[in-house]
Amino acid sequence: MKLYYAKGACSLAPHIVMAELNMVYELEAVEMKTKTCASGDFKKINPKGSVPALRMENGEILTEGAIIDQYLADQKNDSTIFPKIGTMDRYRCMEWLNFIGTDLHKSYAPFFVSSMFTPTAATEMKGFYTNVLNSKLDYVSEKLGTNDYLMGKNFTAADAYLFTVLSWSKHVNFDLSKWTNIKSYLERVGTRPAVIKAMKEEGLL
Repeated sequence: MKLYYAKGACSLAPHIVMAELNMVYELEAVEMKTKTCASGDFKKINPKGSVPALRMENGEILTEGAIIDQYLADQKNDSTIFPKIGTMDRYRCMEWLNFIGTDLHKSYAPFFVSSMFTPTAATEMKGFYTNVLNSKLDYVSEKLGTNDYLMGKNFTAADAYLFTVLSWSKHVNFDLSKWTNIKSYLERVGTRPAVIKAMKEEGLL
């Protein structure tokens, strides 16, 4: 399998999942501004122009991070990083993946494009999305509590995605210090060998 990724982008999450599952995989970096990669025009690979994209063993391309995560986990079929089909835990994990993608991921995105707006508009936008993220992270902090991971003791694909998204905080100067359990969580996840491996492979460490 080959994962098309952009350094530190949301594609880091399935990258971590593959590393956690000890899979054999290839990586190909995508230049998001030009939509190009070593293979040429990335939009010929994924017409959406977004990462991640996974070239499966049969040559087909699978897109959307949360779906790729589930596909990868199901190749192992041992509930290592994604609960078994038919269990309530699986739906809870899917629930987290959806929340992270629709509520957190999308709320961080405007910070990365603030330079495209006038200073006044950028300030207003940052203020609005700071409030949005504060509310969303209050929820995450409450649900996480004193657990090691989102699902309790077990690290799942949802943690790979949450770690990836929250790691953007330092790049957009979003202060996480008020959520001490989230800060501890990030440190805990960041020490996992598979996470370190994936980050080194992307040049993040």
